[in-house]
Amino acid sequence: MSKEVKSVEYGLEKIFEGAQDFLPLMGTDYVEFYVGNAKQAAHYYKTAFGYQSLAYAGLETGVRDRASYVLKQDKIRLVLTTPLNADSPINEHIVKHGDGVKVVALWVEDATKSFEETTKRGARPFMEPTVEKDEFGEVVRSGIYTYGETVHIFVERKNYNGVFLPGYKEWKSDYNPEPVGLKYIDHMVGNVGWNEMNTWVKWYEDVMGFVNFLSFDDKQIHTEYSALMSKVMSNGNGRIKFPINEPAEGAKRSQIEEYLDFYNGPGVQHIAIATDDIISTVSQLKARGVEFLSAPPKAYYEAIPERLGDHMAMMKEDISELEKLAIMIDADEEGYLLQIFTKPVEDRPTLFYEIIQRMGARGFGAGNFKALFESIEREQELRGTL
Repeated sequence: MSKEVKSVEYGLEKIFEGAQDFLPLMGTDYVEFYVGNAKQAAHYYKTAFGYQSLAYAGLETGVRDRASYVLKQDKIRLVLTTPLNADSPINEHIVKHGDGVKVVALWVEDATKSFEETTKRGARPFMEPTVEKDEFGEVVRSGIYTYGETVHIFVERKNYNGVFLPGYKEWKSDYNPEPVGLKYIDHMVGNVGWNEMNTWVKWYEDVMGFVNFLSFDDKQIHTEYSALMSKVMSNGNGRIKFPINEPAEGAKRSQIEEYLDFYNGPGVQHIAIATDDIISTVSQLKARGVEFLSAPPKAYYEAIPERLGDHMAMMKEDISELEKLAIMIDADEEGYLLQIFTKPVEDRPTLFYEIIQRMGARGFGAGNFKALFESIEREQELRGTL
């Protein structure tokens, strides 16, 4: 890690030291996708990624306009929602964007205060504070818009002990493949339009009290053909991290431009999910049919000892095994990390996943950017979108 980045991270800690966080966030509560067929999407996530059935809401539970399937793996909850009629706003969202992330729900102690604090700082309301009750207690939820049509829902569930939320019932299924070792959401990346990154960085600073603790420009994130810029936003306790990307000028069309074209605007580009054993997790995912980006060249793996330096002594993984699985590795002053990226999981080249294992490192794999984006460009070339 460079001294500059190190000082920025230290600055983040000092900024929040002893300060009152006006928007304390305890973690990611759930991520909700709007999809064309939630039943089939749930089957895919169970079969391919090892998620387990948790809860359901739909016609059988008295919900008339949508069906939602909730999946769980360790601390991760995904909600897959599909509309049940043609004039549903959810349907309009899917027509415009394809399947994708609509809601990034954040777990809070007080959803009403979270709404008041963010809206008085300029957030556009999505959902007024609402109390939802059933026989298991009550949940308070509120929400605000962020970039594009993506929203943050604040979830207060301290007075609730049901399976998920009021209106949902337990989803009992005879088909629950074994989990693959996915633990929690490490970070979620948003793509925004040309010259919009700093606008949304300021929004997260002003509205949600986040801090920009790491930045990458087009001199760091570029290949022969394309480039992008990125800034990483974090809340006070570091549990929530939202990198924000925008396109940069290049010889050809970048992955960010491709995303914006097919998603028809800003949105969540990828979700990074942590594992404690990336070799086991990726081996299982590949065996279940999950497709990953192509491997970096052999020279990339031959250079790992030099790139890791002193961290090689603590490295437990076999480099030949990493090469076989196309897993990449990077290091900073705190340690090293291992990461790999799936191909898009939708027909539109939009949403994809990152699998990441942190061995002390707090960065985002800056040393892998060139190899990663060259791999993405090979896929873009096949699609005719480079």
